[in-house]
Amino acid sequence: MSDIRHSLLRDALSAPRGAVPPDIYFSSQLQSAPLPLVDKGPVELLEEFVYQVPKERGAQPKRLNSLQELQLLEIMCNYFQDQSKDSVRQIIFSSLFSPQGNKADDSRMSLLGKLVSMAVAVCRIPVLECAASWLQRTPVVYCVRLARALVDDYCCLVPGSVQTLRQIFSASPRFCCQFITSVTALYDLSSDDLIPPLDLLEMIVSWIFEDSRLILITFLNTPIAANLPIGFLELTPLTGLIRWCVKAPLAYKRKKKPSLSNGHVAAKAAPDSAGLDRDPHLLYSKLHLSVLQVLMVLQVHLTEKNLYGRLGLILFDHMVPLVEEINRLADELNPLNASQEIELSLDRLAQALQVAMASGALLCTRDDLRTLCSRLPHNNLLQLVISGPVPQSPHAALPPGFYPHIHTPPLGYGAVPAHPAAHPALPTHPGHTFLSGMGFPFRPIR
Repeated sequence: MSDIRHSLLRDALSAPRGAVPPDIYFSSQLQSAPLPLVDKGPVELLEEFVYQVPKERGAQPKRLNSLQELQLLEIMCNYFQDQSKDSVRQIIFSSLFSPQGNKADDSRMSLLGKLVSMAVAVCRIPVLECAASWLQRTPVVYCVRLARALVDDYCCLVPGSVQTLRQIFSASPRFCCQFITSVTALYDLSSDDLIPPLDLLEMIVSWIFEDSRLILITFLNTPIAANLPIGFLELTPLTGLIRWCVKAPLAYKRKKKPSLSNGHVAAKAAPDSAGLDRDPHLLYSKLHLSVLQVLMVLQVHLTEKNLYGRLGLILFDHMVPLVEEINRLADELNPLNASQEIELSLDRLAQALQVAMASGALLCTRDDLRTLCSRLPHNNLLQLVISGPVPQSPHAALPPGFYPHIHTPPLGYGAVPAHPAAHPALPTHPGHTFLSGMGFPFRPIR
């Protein structure tokens, strides 16, 4: 490594003004690298010649100008595009951008954000696939930084540029899944600044509504152990999406948005179709429906992987802070002015908990739920969920197609007796002739 470093320094000193700087020259040599860069030596060279971290103490760090940085990004993009071996791509991408816990991490994350943003713009699928793997094995504190960089570039800086980001749905669904998981970790609706931008929300809802299996791609294509590592992104964005749907009514009420009524904005004026499609309350309703549909099919996938009852994709420990946040928001908002929003939020929470438990995605008992939800405002649906199913009395001989009554008389009241006789003032109607050869078109309720 010492010889390589001296060679790079010699080339830098002998290069004429305006020539390609050594960091760009070093990156271009990745094309002919015989072995993956995995040792500490190559990482130190990367930090010195790519991320401009000086090796000598007290030396001032160098910075690339905009043109040199663009050249470096272009070389990296072309390298990952032309590299035919996926394993080599993954190892070199990891060597370039895995956080090392030192002062080079800021430069590393800045360059990574620009590289992935460029890959989105020019549709470099190998870079996006490498970024998806990077998001899966990198601590969440770094993943949200990459997510914020992409949101800033495509949802905030230039109006309309979100269409470019939207198009990668078909190019790299795996990256889209990891991106959704990252942004749900970033935007947790804990403050007005952490409510997802409307363009971002609309894009994610359109992705999931088009194909709800998108959010299960990482789970379905990853070898999984029963114990997941702590501090990394979850296997699916389900927990984050549930948080969005449940907290949205209260978070938008806190922002002084129009009040909700059954998930819809109270009608003040007839909006046009474009404005209706971009209504955040309707978007969250569509998202909630898609999440419930995904939860309903999870039992099959968990059973196929022999993980049913062993792996909870929605951790109970993550539901605890969500319920605490709902309780805090409900107390913060005046219940007299936010009763509809509180009701909608608790309805969505109850639906998500019930379906998640039924599918095996959430592993907990009804007693756990009662303890967890004991301090929440009263909600009829939530009370039904935490009470559990009502045991039915056995019916020995019921005819086919017969469904027992769901509701039984309250305690202390007998069954309502039949009317003793027909009303005398009412005329009697002729009875219908019974045709023994005609079958009754009975259809059980589905």
